[in-house]
Amino acid sequence: MKNLRAVVLVVLVLALLIVGMTQVFAQFKFSYTSGFQVQNLSSTDANVSITYYNQDGSTAHTASDTIPANGSTTYFPLPTQVSTGFNGSVVVSSDQAVGAVVNVLSTDFLHGGSYVGSSAGSTSLLLPLLFQNNAGFDTWFNVQNTGTTTATVDVNYSDGTSVLGVQIAPGASHTFNQATETHNQAIFSAQITSDQPVAAAAIQESSSVVFAYSGFTGGSTNPVMPLINQNNAGYVTGVQIQNAGTQTTTVTLSYTPSLAGTACTETHDIGPGKSETFTLFAFAPNNSGVNTTCTAGEKFVGSAQVTANSTNQPLAAIVNQLSSANGEAYNAFDPATATGNLVMPLIMDRNGGFFTGFNLINVGATDTVNCTFTNSTFQITKVITTGTGITELQNGQIADSYVGSATCTASGGGQLLAVVNELGSSADQFLVYEGLNP
Repeated sequence: MKNLRAVVLVVLVLALLIVGMTQVFAQFKFSYTSGFQVQNLSSTDANVSITYYNQDGSTAHTASDTIPANGSTTYFPLPTQVSTGFNGSVVVSSDQAVGAVVNVLSTDFLHGGSYVGSSAGSTSLLLPLLFQNNAGFDTWFNVQNTGTTTATVDVNYSDGTSVLGVQIAPGASHTFNQATETHNQAIFSAQITSDQPVAAAAIQESSSVVFAYSGFTGGSTNPVMPLINQNNAGYVTGVQIQNAGTQTTTVTLSYTPSLAGTACTETHDIGPGKSETFTLFAFAPNNSGVNTTCTAGEKFVGSAQVTANSTNQPLAAIVNQLSSANGEAYNAFDPATATGNLVMPLIMDRNGGFFTGFNLINVGATDTVNCTFTNSTFQITKVITTGTGITELQNGQIADSYVGSATCTASGGGQLLAVVNELGSSADQFLVYEGLNP
């Protein structure tokens, strides 16, 4: 999750705007198409410029638009000027603060993932969870150069392998495909370094499920996960926590229920540059081999936060939610990025079989939180105590075919974070993105 604070803001819709199917995509499990939603976070109309870049750095297309104050605009499908087979990147420039959510879909619309665009790049990035043939899952990611000169990019994986010296033109991106690389582990993480600021987005894919998440520009000593969904209608959750520091640390993850379950903890050691899996086995029917106080096989719907980190190392975490039919990922949050108001750019109620639900957590003082929805009188007002959250489903609550956005505001000292689930009626129609904290 990235903070969008600048008045003149560049949002990077990273690298995964892929349409059609050509030989270049034979290496992936699906052919993909993409769309993105840009949210104006200000009370003034936003004038935006959208530039599409090919991987060689050339411009594929440029466009301009105006997004109403506090409104949002969806860009789907991609413009016809962008050629079939495009695998590139987009930069959205605006004279107002804006945020972006990207949906990456298979061309049959049966599978998809979602991630949040970045407001800035960094010379160091973290990808906590990557695969090579892990129970049928592989990963690939794109790195985009957000700087002004050609970037030299190195990728160092936690299994000891690396890809070094990749040249990326300004604005452009490069694809790293773990299925075609040499690795000695099925599950690993990556640290990306560059002499220019870069951003990244990753895809996890099997033959039936797609996940997406954006790269981390840094770690937090106590990351927060607003939604943990375990043994719930066939869903399980895995949390992968990466140690971006230089020392081994003992990490305790504390679970707080919202709709179901019992408060509990789980503890593991994580070596420097390594990552460990939490949650997935803590609630398993037999969890006797896990260092946890959680109840085996229990249904749990709530949130989690790192409450102990013995050597105070920077941590990054990805949360995967998975069922037998679908799955999706989201980035855990640094609680320091929480704000008294947040925006969710895409909210749906019975929209072509899709609806949304969100989990909102308050990491500040106990407070009354009010959520409003664009073009609707529907509201949600609840008191949320410190360290707890709420789960809200929009299905059947706002209006048939509703598509809009939502803003949640704490009236006093509340500090808010949220994730949004987009749910369809078939196959892998499950996407998740992080709420935006202006």
